[in-house]
Order: sequence, then C-alpha cells, then structure tokens
Amino acid sequence: MSFTFQHAAQFTEVQASDPRIAKIGAAIRQYQRRQDSLIQILHLAQEIFGYLPVNVLRYIGRELKIPPSRVYGVVTFYHFFSLKPKAEHSVVVCTGTACYVKGAQSILDHLERKFGIRPGMVTPDNKVGLEQARCLGACGLAPAVVIDDKVVAKATPEEISAMIQNKVGAAS
Repeated sequence: MSFTFQHAAQFTEVQASDPRIAKIGAAIRQYQRRQDSLIQILHLAQEIFGYLPVNVLRYIGRELKIPPSRVYGVVTFYHFFSLKPKAEHSVVVCTGTACYVKGAQSILDHLERKFGIRPGMVTPDNKVGLEQARCLGACGLAPAVVIDDKVVAKATPEEISAMIQNKVGAAS
C-alpha cells in the first residue's frame, strides 16, 4: 500500500479536546483502565469513528497500558474490527467450507467484476465495501452473504448484485 497524505492523518496524535476522544476516555475511566476492557473500548471507538484509526489505537493502548502490538493483534484477529473507513453499504461473503462448496467464490468473482473491487476494498464513491469472512456460522444457509447486517441465505451472484444495485440506486 502506498502512503498518501490521506493516510498521514492516522499518524497524528489524538486531541484531548476532540469530543470523540473525550467519550472514549470517559469509557476507559468507567472501566477503571482495566486491560480486559480492550474489546469493549475498541467497539466504542469503531462506533464513534466508523473504523479504527491508528492514532486512536495508540491512544487506547497508551491509556490501558497495553503494547501497540497487542492492540493491533486484537483488532486484526476479530473480523468485526476495521482499520479502514467503511463504505456506506457493506457486503460480506462467507467463504467457509459449506459456503465455498455451494458457490461463494462465484459470488465473489461476480461482485469483483460488477463493482471493480476485491475483498477488503471499497468502491471509489465509498458506496460499497466488499469483505470476505472465513465463516459466518450460517452453514445451513450456504452460500450466505451479509448485506448491511442482513443475512441473505442461499445467495446467487445475480441476486446479491441486484440487492446491492437497489441499495446504491445505481444502474449498470
């Protein structure tokens, strides 16, 4: 990934006067700076920012006295945390064994062609973000896709594409 000035903002220190940081700080104090509150604090930060900027992760780690490597490890381990800004509409394709066998890859391939993005990417207009999950725990619904927190069971590439088009209001 190339570094741009857009990414530079993530490396600046957080401002204590920022009300978002104040809210996170209040939660850290509420949890009495306990290290085992890390996941709850990360959830709050992501709810506030829409994703987890690096400078916020450093702030949380510093306040909880947790090494940055451990904070980053937790964030990258759990699928529901994101280090990148989220799109307006999220699409998560399950690629677990049951879903893969029943056509998850064809759904991914179709969406990649249709929207020009691969898993982990967002369309240039920030309307659609595509992710893949190792397992959604919905094996009986395979292939399963989650669009904006709604599970679509026994999904087909065309059905998913049409649902996304309806949400973004674009025709292609």
